[in-house]
Amino acid sequence: MFANKDIRNRIFFTLFAFLVYRLGCAITVPNVNTSDLIAGIGENSFFAMINLLGGGGLEQFSVFAVGVTPYITASIIIQLLSMDVIPHLTELSKSGATGRKTLDKYTRYLAVVFGFVQSFSLVYGLSKSYSTLLVGGSGIATILYIATIFTAGTMFLVWIGDQISMKGVGNGISMVIMAGIVGRLPQQFVDAFTSLVSGSNAPDNGMLLFAAYIIVYLLIIVFVTLINTAERKIPIQQTSSSLEIIKNKNEDYLPLKVNSASVIPVIFASSLMMAPLQIASFFETNDITRAMNNWLGLKTWYSLCIYVLLILFFTFFYTKMQINPEEFSKNLAKSGQYIPGIRPGSETQDYVNKVLSRITVFGSVALALIAVMPHAMTIIWPDLSSNMALGGTGLIIVVGVALETIKQIQGLITQKSYKDYY
Repeated sequence: MFANKDIRNRIFFTLFAFLVYRLGCAITVPNVNTSDLIAGIGENSFFAMINLLGGGGLEQFSVFAVGVTPYITASIIIQLLSMDVIPHLTELSKSGATGRKTLDKYTRYLAVVFGFVQSFSLVYGLSKSYSTLLVGGSGIATILYIATIFTAGTMFLVWIGDQISMKGVGNGISMVIMAGIVGRLPQQFVDAFTSLVSGSNAPDNGMLLFAAYIIVYLLIIVFVTLINTAERKIPIQQTSSSLEIIKNKNEDYLPLKVNSASVIPVIFASSLMMAPLQIASFFETNDITRAMNNWLGLKTWYSLCIYVLLILFFTFFYTKMQINPEEFSKNLAKSGQYIPGIRPGSETQDYVNKVLSRITVFGSVALALIAVMPHAMTIIWPDLSSNMALGGTGLIIVVGVALETIKQIQGLITQKSYKDYY
């Protein structure tokens, strides 16, 4: 890929964008003291999720602390509203490039609103949890000032993502998220080595445990890769104008991914469970807030059961929204294609729906297992640092983005080869 000048320039541009992003994650906003925040950010699952997607910017209280989370939330909401919920948005989604451009503009406006609301609530909640966080007191003017910086940082990251999409490799927003997660991996392994090998309380067989930690981490990456690439291929055949079947050598396939919803169900489930906790952080601790933390804080087995059920539900929900068996059946009939042994129309629709439901069961269980793993590990081993927990949302995102980026680079190389041939 480095032999191709265009691809080489795209890769260097992407790496430069990563450098700007990581530098921004190290720039702390003015008038804050993060010493207590760094030690305690992992205790709150909602803050830990934002810190993960923001590449550790929240624990540093950097200008990129919120990351691109508001833009992701806005994108998901606009996408859901475009599916026959709001007629105007539905019409725009079917209007080609012009409609998509308008939807993208609406998404950015909504991202600014979400970014400011989320930033304000984060700063306010954290200032209540850590009284020494804001130097000079937690006045409303200070909170608004920092919230404005966070919102500006979010929209700057969205702009960086746009530049990567146009001039670099991969999907820009996804690459920004991946860069943040990968940027924290070295510290995760350093923490594991310190805890298991070189620390004062390290066990005698610490080196063996650290080697097992690395091996298990690699096995999880392999498992996530298999889940992301696994497909169920439904054979499709084309009929000729004389209704004669074309020979099997022209047979095509409909690939249905086992995990069609990717990491979206995990984000949905986490947001739904953590939003009440964020609201509760505005109030004094009492029996109600303690009960909410037990049931929604991902620190108990019953809260993890609720988390798993939500992931299973949202996986089915989002998959059905992404792949509509009825539309698929109609498109097959219009193009003169059919599934061998299945009659066109309602039979085809029922068959695709049945196959999709079966593979989604496996995909949703695998996704829930990966997402719940780091939280379960901290319950099983209370002394385990949250920074050492294996698996989770981060690996799903990193593996998915890496696979898509590899495919794009391979496509660019193939395109260049064809040009050279002609």
